[in-house]
Amino acid sequence: MDSGFRRNDKCDRYKDMPTGHLKDIAQGAPKNIRLLGVDLGSKTIGLALSNPEQTLATPLETIQRSKFKADMEALGRLIKEYEIGGFVFGWPVNMDGSEGSACERVRSFVDEIKNYPQELGTEQGNDLWIAFWDERLSTSAVDNFVDSRVDLGKKSKRGAKDSGLTDKLAAQLILQGALDYVNLKGV
Repeated sequence: MDSGFRRNDKCDRYKDMPTGHLKDIAQGAPKNIRLLGVDLGSKTIGLALSNPEQTLATPLETIQRSKFKADMEALGRLIKEYEIGGFVFGWPVNMDGSEGSACERVRSFVDEIKNYPQELGTEQGNDLWIAFWDERLSTSAVDNFVDSRVDLGKKSKRGAKDSGLTDKLAAQLILQGALDYVNLKGV
């Protein structure tokens, strides 16, 4: 079944890496270990953490992006510290469900992750389980939540974005949606 994810077929060492849309790879999800939710932006990476039972997502932190290697080192630190067993990346499809340039950015980031196994604390890049979960309207939902529930003064959306709150809450929403899907399906 085509998951819509294009792998670099020239790189055989990663061909078995369980990567794709959650509905296609949920059966192979790691069990009884934390997952990391990722809201990938051009300037920041919002992160959320599941409990080992994979029932609850909690906002973790927001990484200010710089060089890719620094991003990998920051992710590697968290993988080791929290014993992460896999990732759920927000999949930024268009409102009509089509894939655009934002999906290509996530796909490229994930492809590049495979080249940094030591920074991520894995033997090889194919040790990672990476799922994509539809993130449509996640930022809108977070902005609405912040506006109605969080007191950050007159510029609550801007303050939430600047502080990294929006990004890690969006990652939490993405990860919780994926966890709910897996638990509802009984996978």
